Amino acid sequence: MAKGQENTAQNEEPMGAQESCACHKIKERDEREYQDLIHRLNRIEGQIRGIKGMVERSVYCTDILTQVAAANAALNSFSKVLLENHIKTCVMRDIKEGKEETVQELVSVLQKLLK
Repeated sequence: MAKGQENTAQNEEPMGAQESCACHKIKERDEREYQDLIHRLNRIEGQIRGIKGMVERSVYCTDILTQVAAANAALNSFSKVLLENHIKTCVMRDIKEGKEETVQELVSVLQKLLK
C-alpha cells in the first residue's frame, strides 16, 4: 500500500489497535508526519511520568497542577496537528471522492474535542 493511502481492510489494523479500537480504518503516514507525532507523544509520555513522580514524592499541589497544565497543552497541540493533517489528507480525499459521510464524522470528532 502506498504511503498516505487509507486501508479499510479489517485484518490490517495497526499493532495494538485490535484491542483498543473499534474502528476498521487505518492511515499510512509519511515518515515526517509519523516522526513528528511520535516525538510529540514521547514528550507527553515523559511529562505524565514526571507528574506521577511528583505525586510519589509528595510535591506541592500547585507545582503538580502546573505540570498537568503543560501536559494538557501538549495534548491539545498534538490534537491540533493531527486534526490538521486529517483534514488536509483524509477529509479532502473523501470529499473529492464524494464520501460525504466523512464530513459528519469530522463534525462528531470536533464535538468531542470541544467538550
